[in-house]
Amino acid sequence: MMASDTKNVACVFRPGRYNTEEMTQKRALGVAIVDNSIDPTIYRPVEHWSRHLDVPWEAFTAREGRLPDPAGFSHIILTGSESSIVEREPWVDAEAVIVREAVAGGAAVLGSCWGHQLLVFALAGEAHVRRAARPEIGWIAIRLDKDSELLGPAGTAPFTFSIHYDEVFDLPDGFEVLASTEACAVEAFRLAGKPVWGLQCHPEIDIPTGLKNLRDLVARGFKGREVLLEALRQTPRDSGLIGRIVPAFLASRGEDEGKR
Repeated sequence: MMASDTKNVACVFRPGRYNTEEMTQKRALGVAIVDNSIDPTIYRPVEHWSRHLDVPWEAFTAREGRLPDPAGFSHIILTGSESSIVEREPWVDAEAVIVREAVAGGAAVLGSCWGHQLLVFALAGEAHVRRAARPEIGWIAIRLDKDSELLGPAGTAPFTFSIHYDEVFDLPDGFEVLASTEACAVEAFRLAGKPVWGLQCHPEIDIPTGLKNLRDLVARGFKGREVLLEALRQTPRDSGLIGRIVPAFLASRGEDEGKR
């Protein structure tokens, strides 16, 4: 997919601009799902995430220029995308600004796959995102390197669905790496002291949805056909991480999370 030429926006992260404790107290529990998909006939992330939510939520379609007001939501989910964080779509810089405002304002933020990469692009800069040396597609075991309420105890290796051609790397101080694989050094991270997480995987995609997604991509002639076919030859394995991730994410509320 062609990306337009856009100027890079400098990362400006100024938490001091906001009274995060006051904002967190005023916000009722509500989730904004930022839909970063390009072709909803292939990828429908709002459908995938919303079925796991039992709280009020609202969806915003980034490709249409619809982005949430961060002050209006306690939690924000940044979905994956068929696009590349390296060759960015024209709406990405505007979404990066919203991400910085949300984090500075005390919202809980969870990015998955492309959303995980967007978090790093927005908060650390483009020097920390790149093409992956080897894409990870299919059901993979991620190694949990640190204890995490979101993912579980260190030393375990749950299985989950993955499909990514780009990655984040060499995270600066302030980012805690929570999980990794042999192919990807940053499978999950948390912004230290903040309820902000990035997950390179797609825990929200169950086995039937993952199989359909892979078959649709092959049928549409998506890049990496042989890797997609190899993933379809795998025996799917899903440890059900989503059942842990969503409750832990919704339980996090701004400044309070950093004090637990």
